[in-house]
Amino acid sequence: MNTSELQRIKQRYNIVGNCDALNRALDVALQVAPTDLSVLIVGESGVGKEIIPRVIHDNSPRRREKYFAINCGSIPEGTIDSELFGHEKGSFTGAIGESEGYFGIANKGTLFLDEVGELPLATQARLLRVLETGEYIRVGGQKIMKTDVRIVAATNINFRKAISEGRFREDLYYRLNQVPIQMPSLRDRGQDILLLFRLFAMQMAEKYRLPKITLTDDAKAIMLQYKWPGNVRQLKNITEQMSILSKEREIDAETLQQFIPKDPESTQLAPITPQGNHTYESEREILYKILYELRGNVSDLRRDLNGMRKQFDEIRDLNGATGFSNPIASINQGGTHISPISSTRITASQDIGNIEEAEAEEINENESLNLSDLGRQMVEKALERNSGNRKKAAQELGISDRTLYRRIKQYGLDKDK
Repeated sequence: MNTSELQRIKQRYNIVGNCDALNRALDVALQVAPTDLSVLIVGESGVGKEIIPRVIHDNSPRRREKYFAINCGSIPEGTIDSELFGHEKGSFTGAIGESEGYFGIANKGTLFLDEVGELPLATQARLLRVLETGEYIRVGGQKIMKTDVRIVAATNINFRKAISEGRFREDLYYRLNQVPIQMPSLRDRGQDILLLFRLFAMQMAEKYRLPKITLTDDAKAIMLQYKWPGNVRQLKNITEQMSILSKEREIDAETLQQFIPKDPESTQLAPITPQGNHTYESEREILYKILYELRGNVSDLRRDLNGMRKQFDEIRDLNGATGFSNPIASINQGGTHISPISSTRITASQDIGNIEEAEAEEINENESLNLSDLGRQMVEKALERNSGNRKKAAQELGISDRTLYRRIKQYGLDKDK
């Protein structure tokens, strides 16, 4: 596109700037306008993505047909299908009549779907069908409707990340992204920042009949170095604030610093990180992750508990339901020997299913122990810890004094005294 044509487009749509990235975006928009290819405009919030679909529509064969700009993020999830595809009378509460929806009304025209990344997955499936076949079904209807609509979409999200997390359909992304257009962020546009400032300052002066504000050289340097996380929208807001609130009409560095946010987090844009590094784009995503991890922890706990119960049942069967607990153990398939699977000893009531307390104790023996040896060791250690007091030892083991007495005789511990 030649320079004169580019300047004509900029004047018509009040576009200010001469950076190469902006000129490239406008050039691509004009080249793709005569076709029916879907266009995906990518850029940060506040860069002016809404200008591109208007340029495309006005320079396309559909220029005399209807144009609708729809913010997908502002429509509630429960009504977005009805808004886009229409509904039949009585299809839901409040549907007192039929609705064509945007795809019906905009037939032969252009739809600009802003924040398309916020669409629910079910709506994404409907949209994919329209893009591929031109067919859709109204909410609550059965008749297949036809439409011929040009789609231009825009987003400020990282689509690769959204696809990997299952929040956006990969097939829909490729269908929308037939022709991508990248809108540059303000911090990458260099001297365009000062040109935009002059435009906004002039507009405020004319609107409110005030002397126009200007910038000193040191203030211009700050404007060019600032990261502008809110892009053009933020620059316009700050210029308007200074036009109204500043007593001086020449803005120096000190005055400018009063209007630019000092919070470091507000001066840096959240970067789009390479795949594999997780970042959060919203509080809702953080809550989803917490709930997901919590659900996983509960599932792990339930699985461990079921495994412990099974092991307790096996130990109780091997122990002949004598009433005292044993360490958690795994049973070798080849015989009656058991080997400890962890350094844990369980103290329990006679009903082994109702565990009241669990204590951890290191078992130093490396060799396999049979059930009798293991029981003898437990009784010995209980007596040792309680200085030979059988009553206290029995309470620790969770068995009666009489049972402990029988165990002492069974293991020959009374002969050791």
